[in-house]
Amino acid sequence: MSLDFHLHEQSAVSHRPYNVLFLCTGNSARSILAEAALNHLPVSRGRFVGYSAGSHPKGEPNPYALELLERSGIPTKGLRSKSWDEFAQPGSPALDFIFTVCDQAAGETCPYWPGKPMTAHWGMPDPAAVTGIPDEIRQAFTDTFVTLKRRIEIFASLPFDKLDHLAMTQQLKEAGRA
Repeated sequence: MSLDFHLHEQSAVSHRPYNVLFLCTGNSARSILAEAALNHLPVSRGRFVGYSAGSHPKGEPNPYALELLERSGIPTKGLRSKSWDEFAQPGSPALDFIFTVCDQAAGETCPYWPGKPMTAHWGMPDPAAVTGIPDEIRQAFTDTFVTLKRRIEIFASLPFDKLDHLAMTQQLKEAGRA
């Protein structure tokens, strides 16, 4: 994925929110949680629009992900598992940032993303792969969600207007290690 993005050009051209795509292989858990969190957190409202997609979408969000979001007071209406190809089509939202949240998706050949969005890898374990009793699975989803929220809060708090390309790239990587 390309890291050739010009934040200053985007902000000077328009005041539209930054479009952020979270990618995972199945688009059923981590990327869905990240999309919902970005769109719900107060620090990002009006500044960002979150989307999610997968290279091999499962077809529906994981029920534990939806349950966690609902328990957290985050709307789940409209969340769906979809292919990343939707975001490479003409007329799709112009993407400013793309974050891979699983190692497998990070290693795959991605579609061409118009606009050359800035990218970073925020890999983390898949809570959908956890087996055990329902409480153990729920805890894995909660742990993933808490980490994603922390990373998104750091990302959304960056001084976009004060960072050049190199500094922004470094900050995005650091947020992924939080």
